[in-house]
Amino acid sequence: MSSTESPLTGIIKETDVIIDFGQFEGQSVSELKAANPELYEQLIQEMEQNSVAIRRNKDKSFHLYVNPLLAKANN
Repeated sequence: MSSTESPLTGIIKETDVIIDFGQFEGQSVSELKAANPELYEQLIQEMEQNSVAIRRNKDKSFHLYVNPLLAKANN
């Protein structure tokens, strides 16, 4: 990983990826990182385990989702 890549979003800027769940829904990953560094670190770990994903919407925006199948398995 280069120094310009995010451990959570890869080559996509953290300001360009919108959270689509929880209390930070609608905010960018960079806003979440500033407000709750512990959750940011947890999301990095979950990304490595494929529990969260980034999807590109039809409007070409990027959104960070929780994998619904894994979320149900953890309940």
